[in-house]
Amino acid sequence: MSRMIFVNLPTADLAKADTFYASLGFEKNPVFSDENASSWMISDNITVMVLVQEFFASFLVDGDVPALGAPHRETLNAISADTREGVDEFVANAQTGGGSIYRAADEPFPGMYQAAVKDPDGHVWEIAWMSPEAMENPGG
Repeated sequence: MSRMIFVNLPTADLAKADTFYASLGFEKNPVFSDENASSWMISDNITVMVLVQEFFASFLVDGDVPALGAPHRETLNAISADTREGVDEFVANAQTGGGSIYRAADEPFPGMYQAAVKDPDGHVWEIAWMSPEAMENPGG
């Protein structure tokens, strides 16, 4: 069996989070979704679990608490796009779904086009496309 990744994120408003993740074109899995959580499938091996803040906290130990709205970033969730235009479409869909631009689209080196958005709770999603030539010769 292939490994899978489940990104668990707390939310202050599950309905707003659902609107955001649906706008990105992710597929909601009703089997693992209820009033406490929404399961969003990015691909066969990647799922985002958006959990109501109190429910998310129930998985934490050692006095840890959800850090919604904290000024610190511990993770940047990054996914790939199939095309350069797919990056721009992802950003537009994120804004339509209640998100905001975290980092405007740019091309840090030839053949790599990227941007980043924040969901309504402030979780950052990077989106990047790399040309086949850049993938064969990263860094030049």
